[in-house]
Amino acid sequence: MSLRKSKSAKPGRVSRVAALSAATALTFFAGTVSSSMTPATVGASAFLQQAPALAQDAPSQYTVQEGDTLWDIASTFLQDPWFWPEIWYVNPEIINPHLIYPGDVLALVYIDGQPRVTTAQGSSLRLSPSARATPLVEAVTTIPFESIRAFLSAGRVMEKREAEKLPHIVAVRGEGLLAATGNDVYVRGIDDPELGSRYSVVSFVDELRDPENNKLMGYHGLWIAEGTIRRGGDPATMELTASNREARKGHRLLPSTVELPLNFYPKPPDAPIDGRIMAVVDGVSQIGQWSVVIVNRGSDDGLAQGDVLRAFKYGQTIRDRIGGGKVRLPDEEAGTVMIFKTYEEIAYGLVMEATEPLHVADAVRNPS
Repeated sequence: MSLRKSKSAKPGRVSRVAALSAATALTFFAGTVSSSMTPATVGASAFLQQAPALAQDAPSQYTVQEGDTLWDIASTFLQDPWFWPEIWYVNPEIINPHLIYPGDVLALVYIDGQPRVTTAQGSSLRLSPSARATPLVEAVTTIPFESIRAFLSAGRVMEKREAEKLPHIVAVRGEGLLAATGNDVYVRGIDDPELGSRYSVVSFVDELRDPENNKLMGYHGLWIAEGTIRRGGDPATMELTASNREARKGHRLLPSTVELPLNFYPKPPDAPIDGRIMAVVDGVSQIGQWSVVIVNRGSDDGLAQGDVLRAFKYGQTIRDRIGGGKVRLPDEEAGTVMIFKTYEEIAYGLVMEATEPLHVADAVRNPS
């Protein structure tokens, strides 16, 4: 068969700097998995037991390219990329068998009559750790860093309980009530504040409410300023080094560096999920591919990093002018969302595919 690149459009290649800032070692799942384990024992869902269907033009071999993501590679071999854990077969003879690098040759093989994808030939990047100071930073990630850059930016959505635990400004140094670049503020709530550590000052003013019941779930964060801790203690002293608006007592602090793994397997959730899109990062009205969305389900509901959900345009309720009464139109499938960060009651997801524009209040459910 001829080799074919995945149809999925990429927003750009993951740069070395981006990869280094995102993680020091990128693998496809948390924890240690024995090389003797088959994919059927890793990430299998109780809700999807059918065998993975191969893509119509799945190649017998594929050479990994720079800029590929695990989603791209999985889409090359499978009709449904989230079945990747079911067919990935670890080759124990390959250095770092759980990682995929540009230049690796992946082969579609059959083991006990079942399709499996494995590393047939390792690239030149597969050197021993003693020969390479940072051997893992060029490994393929599950999702492209550029796609979630909006999540890492200053303005963010924060779950209500998490927002209420954040450190806060208790006072402004001097006579004024407001602070800007060059001013000092006193902050509380930082455990053992480290000199030189940087924080963003955020104002949580806009409420984030569940479209199902109007419950207050969190807040949209507005970036106010950035500062550096220059004196410890309780309260600690922070100098504002940049500002967009004036900081004041009660504003919250977020660490300027956000650790976010890009190293998980796409898979169906291990619990039934039926939720809604609550918001989209950057506040656009129509949601498309590579948009970052917030859904009203989280770890308490069984969602985990890497879980894949189907997105549905929520059916409107209309008046039947001929038959009388009101009727709710059916939900229509419109895209695929992968969860990349969870809180207890909400989660962030990246729209991997969108067949038509999505909107706030549209539904997300287990794939079927």
